[in-house]
Amino acid sequence: MLIGRRAYRSFAGGLNTHPLLRWRFSSTKTDRLVIAPQDLRTADATRASEIYAGRFAFAGKVVICDRRSPFEMTPPSDEWAVQLLSFSWLRHLRAADSAITRANARSLIDEWITLQGGWHPVGWRSDILSRRIICWLNQAPFVLQDADARFYRRFIRSLSRQVRYLRKTLKESRDGMPRMQALIALTFATLCLQGISSHLRHNARRLIEELRAQILPDGGHISRNPGALIELLADLLPLRQLFSARDLQPPHALNNAIDRMMPMLRFFRHADGNFAQFNGMGPTQVDLLATVLAYDDARGTPVSNAPHSGYQRIDAGQTAVLMDTGRPPPIALSQEAHAGCLSFELSWKQHRLVINCGLPSVNRETWRQVARATAAHSTVTFNDQSSCHFLESGSFRGLLFGTPIVAGPHTVPLEREELAAGGALLRTSHDGYASDFGAVHHRVVSLNADGTVLDGEDSFTPSDLRGFSQSVPDEYAIRFHLHPAIKASRLSDSRGVILLLPDREVWTFSTLADKVEIEESVYLAGTDGPRRALQIVIYGHAREHPRIKWSFGHSKPATPGAKITRADEPELPL
Repeated sequence: MLIGRRAYRSFAGGLNTHPLLRWRFSSTKTDRLVIAPQDLRTADATRASEIYAGRFAFAGKVVICDRRSPFEMTPPSDEWAVQLLSFSWLRHLRAADSAITRANARSLIDEWITLQGGWHPVGWRSDILSRRIICWLNQAPFVLQDADARFYRRFIRSLSRQVRYLRKTLKESRDGMPRMQALIALTFATLCLQGISSHLRHNARRLIEELRAQILPDGGHISRNPGALIELLADLLPLRQLFSARDLQPPHALNNAIDRMMPMLRFFRHADGNFAQFNGMGPTQVDLLATVLAYDDARGTPVSNAPHSGYQRIDAGQTAVLMDTGRPPPIALSQEAHAGCLSFELSWKQHRLVINCGLPSVNRETWRQVARATAAHSTVTFNDQSSCHFLESGSFRGLLFGTPIVAGPHTVPLEREELAAGGALLRTSHDGYASDFGAVHHRVVSLNADGTVLDGEDSFTPSDLRGFSQSVPDEYAIRFHLHPAIKASRLSDSRGVILLLPDREVWTFSTLADKVEIEESVYLAGTDGPRRALQIVIYGHAREHPRIKWSFGHSKPATPGAKITRADEPELPL
């Protein structure tokens, strides 16, 4: 459901006079909730009956509690535990909004306080703790309606304890999104809870510093993950409204960050509503994205040049091309970054043609390193290697919470030219293969004025004046991953591929390379899980064929009965 500004102000203003928020007890200093923030995330009332029946389905796993508390059960996966302990599912109980679901919510919160409210190695982790604080504040009016004084005291005491712990351990939180979310949670708490408003100035100052460090001048996030923008705006927009509802001026840096981030939502979005699959982006939360975009007053054409984030976009006719032209993020923020330098995505009307594999919404750890490899992107692999090196040492990985990128493209020059007749041309390169193989990958792409032809060229040059070493392998593979909805058939000369779209429109891929292969691929970022797909691959050797031209062009609609290699096979087993 889309939440307008006027509706939110009315909601927030009403909370100030809600009877349950005026309750006061003398047991603690922080004993009163004075306001609650709005939750912009979509809720599903049908999930409430499952939770009431003790069936907890999170992250693709189902746990049936059989009259036991879910907090006593052994988690089937880390992702399941994260979702359970963050309490993000409270919004589904709120969507049902009945006396039964309110009692169920209070019972589950009470169980958590009893079993894990003192300490838990996972539940008190900074990122989960931050999300739980926000969720408890979001759903407080629902949870506390009809609650007795005992539960109210217990709820507020636990919430206050969690806030104090998060404040004391803030320095231990990971750089990037975890630290930002912790500061957002603390700022929410200081605005919502009476008795800790003295911390507001300090928390707001820290939040401002983090916004300036993490939100780049063009509005992208320093992690280079497009999905971070949706997640952050889903919290920052209610936070800004919360300042206003408390008769406080929102910090200028908060307003400025939101205003910069909004255009980037349109930058990454294809015409079908989905985000481009770059640097850890998984399935697009289309409902949440639509809700966040409802707050965009400008609603203008997407920006085309995001140099600080390292992305480019070309729009012409009904075609959009998005390209990764940036270096990996700093090592401390690269745990989810991908080795996809110079990869691109191509969409026409409501159809995505060329994509990157992306990341699934569940079982991420199973697929993560596969998805991060260069081979999972529509770009070039050299000698079957990725353009980035990932830290493989187990001890260091533990210290850095994941598998960061420790080496990769250092120099990624870019030239953008707006063509006189319309469209644009991008000329760029990267040196990610220079240290291992002495090669620099160059890529040029140009989209014509009406968006019907995308021309490209990949070339390879030695990284120094000595030329390519005869002792170093020089095999390359140029990959173009296709969306699962696209069907492909290789032409008889083996130098072209016919692409059939779901609406029977046709695009053609062509090249002068000796041979084009159609191979299996996998689309990981589907809303229904990983799906089989196809990829177009050109193989060659840099010493023999250092320059390869290729093209995607729109053709006339296909005639019925055309022979097509199908890409829409059943889902992959997980």
